[in-house]
Amino acid sequence: MTTRFPLFILAAALAVAGTTACHFIRSKAPKESPNITSDVEAGFKQRWIDKRAAELTATGTDTTAARQQAEKEFNVTYSYLRSAEPARH
Repeated sequence: MTTRFPLFILAAALAVAGTTACHFIRSKAPKESPNITSDVEAGFKQRWIDKRAAELTATGTDTTAARQQAEKEFNVTYSYLRSAEPARH
């Protein structure tokens, strides 16, 4: 019995040390884009204008005129978005 007790203590110590060491190892999460809001807004604007321009074209409006009208409608409807603001260069 006396030879088993030290082996049991050693095994228990290794098990505890092995599980606590895993808590200190952290995987690095990928960093999010700092411009995520503007990326989402730009994607929304593009999809909305494409859909509205297709609707206007289906009713017989010229493609170029339909796109311009869709952009104007977007800027009026979603004026509170940063992507609705004209590009500043």
